Amino acid sequence: MASRWGRGNVTIAFAALTATVAGASCSSSSPPPAKTTVSWAEAPLAAPDYIFPLTNLKHFSVANLMQFQYLMYRPLYWFGSSGQVQLNPKLSLAQPPQFSADGKTVTVNLNNYMWSDGVPVTARDVVFWQNLVVANKSQWGGYAPGEYPDNVTSVTANSPTTLTFTLNQAYGADFFTYNELSQITPLPQHVWDRQTAGGPIGDYDTTSAGAQAVYKFLDQQAGGIATYSTNPLWQVVDGPWKLKSIDGNGNVAMVPNPKYSGPVHPRITEFDEVPFSKYVNEYNALRNGSSGSGAIDYGYLPVEDVVQKDSFTSLGYSFSPWTGWLITDFPINLTNPTSGPIFQQLYFRQAMQMLVDQPAMINNAFSGYAYPTYGPVPARPPSTFVDATEQTNPYPFSPAAAVMLLQSHGWTVNPGGVSTCTNPGTVATQCGGGIAQGQKASFHLEYVGGNPALDKEMQQLKADFSMAGIEINLTTNPSFEAVIANATPCIADKPCTWDMEYWGYGWIYSPDYYPTGDQLFASSAPSNYNGWHDAATDQMIQASLTDGRQALSAYEDYIAKQLPVVWLPTQYLQLSEINSRLQGTQPQDPLGLIYPENWTWQ
Repeated sequence: MASRWGRGNVTIAFAALTATVAGASCSSSSPPPAKTTVSWAEAPLAAPDYIFPLTNLKHFSVANLMQFQYLMYRPLYWFGSSGQVQLNPKLSLAQPPQFSADGKTVTVNLNNYMWSDGVPVTARDVVFWQNLVVANKSQWGGYAPGEYPDNVTSVTANSPTTLTFTLNQAYGADFFTYNELSQITPLPQHVWDRQTAGGPIGDYDTTSAGAQAVYKFLDQQAGGIATYSTNPLWQVVDGPWKLKSIDGNGNVAMVPNPKYSGPVHPRITEFDEVPFSKYVNEYNALRNGSSGSGAIDYGYLPVEDVVQKDSFTSLGYSFSPWTGWLITDFPINLTNPTSGPIFQQLYFRQAMQMLVDQPAMINNAFSGYAYPTYGPVPARPPSTFVDATEQTNPYPFSPAAAVMLLQSHGWTVNPGGVSTCTNPGTVATQCGGGIAQGQKASFHLEYVGGNPALDKEMQQLKADFSMAGIEINLTTNPSFEAVIANATPCIADKPCTWDMEYWGYGWIYSPDYYPTGDQLFASSAPSNYNGWHDAATDQMIQASLTDGRQALSAYEDYIAKQLPVVWLPTQYLQLSEINSRLQGTQPQDPLGLIYPENWTWQ
């Protein structure tokens, strides 16, 4: 399951400084201590707080998965490579999957990895994961009905290093590798297959009741954040890092796993993640300088402070925008009994998109540090997934065109005021089904407050929409989670009144890396917030799961033009400020992954 990005970061420290004394008149002195740790800045209120890789929806976030768990528990397949979204065989626990000629079975051969207690990572550890997922799929944040694990009828361990996945139908290799096998994380069955802390290790996972009991136990243990560094369960890892300490405030310290079997071993002695309650606190930490008290080695600038970026060079930092595998939009409630019939009209959605001045938003709200979004596949970084159609705007900014479109469909347009439906009905020149005589184009948009850049963006949206008499009444909510929670389709036993919701961050395709719409725009998609139900969309998405890139291209072109949402500019994951002496941080991974094992001090 992919997820809404709500930036979570991680921090770093230094390596050796050597003092060279020039000039005979200078007395010699001892060099300063060598720096061996790295401090990384977490985003405000985005501290990791869940260690068990079979993560529930509440904790299913970049901060918990990509920037915490993955450092200790490696996924079966790794997908970041040289700043691109692609399978990375070098860092994967298994060789590239082998698909049968009919596409219904997949063979996986494990590489030679060890758990930190010296026990090999085996096929049994993969089967253990599979059994827990199948028995507890409703608890897992990555579950989408009909997809993994539902589309796997069996997993057979042929040997300690070989498995066969039998599928319920043939799937495209891209989809099944990038979106299904990508979800799997081998778990240490020889340590975790138990039902109580003092109970014996068994094969409890081989029955549904047993797997549920094991999951319940591990989930309960994962609730004790303060015990993570002492609980024996979490001391057995197969990643390059082990947990040294963590507290309830988000302070995290990790040290190298000496038994790590991968190709790159950590060269710093400690990796620290540092929490911040507000952006200004992290900004002030950066202002202390890269060698000051409480210095942050890998931090970020809030976009409203990016004009200060050059001043950080003298403080010992290098500025580096971090591109993400992201799209950005805001949902419009197609199921709202009042505004929904308006939003269901394609011409009205087209008019709204024509009123989004993305270049102006990029310059005014984000000081140039964002890029346009024209459809459901990320435009950056460059990839083979995005096609030519999505690299140009199907609906460029044009208030005049938006006005003409509304007028030709029965609206009396009142620029600067509120437009009104004066020709109701269902023929081509009328407002459309369910829209009443005199109904006004006036809507409520709630967004996450406390971010000056988003305030500017939303104020511009309000002003631009008013050019065609579409009134947007803005309100803010301080809670990112509350805004997302409000964006729920209206159903008979759960009515809702929202029109538009915007959380200010994009949708990152991770850990579902293949950018099809199965999680977003399919009728049954878990993140289909606005209730988009369209038979052609469902058919195209299904074809993209089985027929490869041509089908994906057809889907993305269709969605770009049908506008189930309103596209907005996409911000960078973050505007990084990195200690200039810290090497190995580039390129920054578009999936939000971090590689502190690659970092060294100059």
